[in-house]
Amino acid sequence: MLLSGKGASLSVGGAAKVQVAQGPRPVVASPGLALAQPRRTICRSTNQGDLESVGSRTNATGELVKAVQGQVGAFTDGGNSSPTTLVANAAEASSKTSGTSDDKELKDAPKHLGWIPENSTLPPLQYTPLSNSEKAWTNFKLAFALPWRRFKKDAVLTFKLEGDINDQLQGRFSPGFSLPQICDALEKAAVDPRIKGIAVELSPLAIGWAKVQEIRRYIKLFRDSGKFTVCYMKVAGEKEYYLSTAFEEVYLAPSATLRLQGFSVAGTFLRGVLDKVGVEPQVQRIGEYKSAGDQLLRRDMSEAQKEQLGELLDDIYEHFMDTVADARGKTREDVAALLDRGVYDNEVFASEGWVDGLKYEDQITDDLKKRTGGKDDEVAKVGLSKYSRVSRSAFGLNGKKRIAVLRAGGAILGKAGGIGGASGSITPDAIIPKLRALAKDKKVAGVVLRVDSPGGDALASDLMWREIRKLAEKKPVVACMGDVAASGGYYMSMAAQAIVAQPLTITGSIGVVTGKFNLAELYDRVGYSKTLLSRGKFAEFLAADNRSFNDDEAALFEESAKFAYKSFRDKAAESRGLPVEEMQAVAQGRVWTGRRALTRKLVDAVGGLHEAVALVKQAAGIDQSEKVTLMEVSRTRTSPLALIGGLSGSVAIATHEKVFINIYRLEPAGLTL
Repeated sequence: MLLSGKGASLSVGGAAKVQVAQGPRPVVASPGLALAQPRRTICRSTNQGDLESVGSRTNATGELVKAVQGQVGAFTDGGNSSPTTLVANAAEASSKTSGTSDDKELKDAPKHLGWIPENSTLPPLQYTPLSNSEKAWTNFKLAFALPWRRFKKDAVLTFKLEGDINDQLQGRFSPGFSLPQICDALEKAAVDPRIKGIAVELSPLAIGWAKVQEIRRYIKLFRDSGKFTVCYMKVAGEKEYYLSTAFEEVYLAPSATLRLQGFSVAGTFLRGVLDKVGVEPQVQRIGEYKSAGDQLLRRDMSEAQKEQLGELLDDIYEHFMDTVADARGKTREDVAALLDRGVYDNEVFASEGWVDGLKYEDQITDDLKKRTGGKDDEVAKVGLSKYSRVSRSAFGLNGKKRIAVLRAGGAILGKAGGIGGASGSITPDAIIPKLRALAKDKKVAGVVLRVDSPGGDALASDLMWREIRKLAEKKPVVACMGDVAASGGYYMSMAAQAIVAQPLTITGSIGVVTGKFNLAELYDRVGYSKTLLSRGKFAEFLAADNRSFNDDEAALFEESAKFAYKSFRDKAAESRGLPVEEMQAVAQGRVWTGRRALTRKLVDAVGGLHEAVALVKQAAGIDQSEKVTLMEVSRTRTSPLALIGGLSGSVAIATHEKVFINIYRLEPAGLTL
């Protein structure tokens, strides 16, 4: 054994330098926030086989002592020097050469590096009224508000929720509302003395359950302020109805369509079609549950896929029943019976108390006229777009210290393309500069990394993982998952010091898939021919789309995919502080809801942005009662030229409202997570 390096560094037979990380930490139980088993002190990885624990320097002498003790028996100097003496001399020599500098580095190290998440101090998301002094100061500032931020007193905040709701703040030319815009407006309106209530029209939503859960929490926060909340629906399904139960009053148009019939999942498969046209998919998947590629390889759904999708459906179904039953004063059995009855008569919904009445839109308007401070023939109202311009500082909701919120949404690509650049996708070129800027910004106390991605390019995921880890060495970083943070999306998230997910967030999918098409039969049918000249055994490995892999190429194809999976799995184990065997049991490409991921130590807490911010404050040593300023550093940019031309200006990645869809891309080279 060779003792070398600095502090506790050990090299055995020329092997990589390894330093021992801190062990498990105690769990602190507390209501209001679910927390996974604590896992580890954050480690810095200098390469795949080299882990350097932040806390290892404090054990430098101890590790050196242990190393010397293992070899000291053969060098007792004829009995004149005891093992203890040799060990003491070795420790003294080590402290003289490196102790001073190590102690200084440890003293100067950021305090958050030894942070252990503790949920007993995390406050729940709830309405907190302004104090008398805060009210007086708020009224003073509102009296001198800029003209475009003014509106009539005793107004109702009105807006419509439909279609896609972006996770990032929208640009000037972007249609619709964003999730942070909606939640921020509801939080401000709850304490705004000019707002008497909200009236929201719900139409079919094209978002996942996690976003719906987040919006529902902020509607509940507003409702707890004592102001009225009105919801109106014309066309709605289970997801819209679930959201409506957060409102005090729920109304349907008399002829509205409300379909509450349960939840389903479907898979489509193209293997039969590909066989008919002469296309052979050659796909390598690593992970029993990694279903990306099944659409091309299979003619039906695999048992593994049925198992994991069945669990997702179970969690959605159970959560829907519990939430609706609690909100509408029903039992779980009542909700289950409603779904099984296939009710289509709106009178039944009203008479049984599933909604509060049947009204036309003009009747809703007449009711709002009586509740607001406008003239008898008009409603005193303000729209969400205008209200978004009202500053949080007007209500004392901001603080001196800043926490940055970096949002990453969409498929992970190696490089952005299209008119809109990186909009609608995640690329290293867009994310890494922001991570580095945040690391240098001394005004930022910590970072919430908001991830909403089904995955994508493996290299891009790894590059961003590395930069997130480097940022976490300088200031606290907590990942907050959106609708989906799976595969490459989980890869990014696991670099943070803690992970927060909604109960119905879809996450995990730690697996790899890669492949290409063999078009030989198709070429033959259409009379197309192709000849390749090459030098090198594997020169045609991925270039030859006119033939299948030969034996050597097939072996390389499989082994390279296995290598990529092992790298992903082992980094996940390292990042989460779990043994590789334990990570293997929950990896294999399997997806989990946030609720199930918590019990498997893939995430640390169940919640949303509020909980993520609270954890950052905890790590940064900021008191939970202290207000902070959330600094959004991401914004969707949409080109006006793209809008004029009818283009999206982005790479469209959709998540079906009732099922997680695997994103799978066949490329000449590269791996997809």
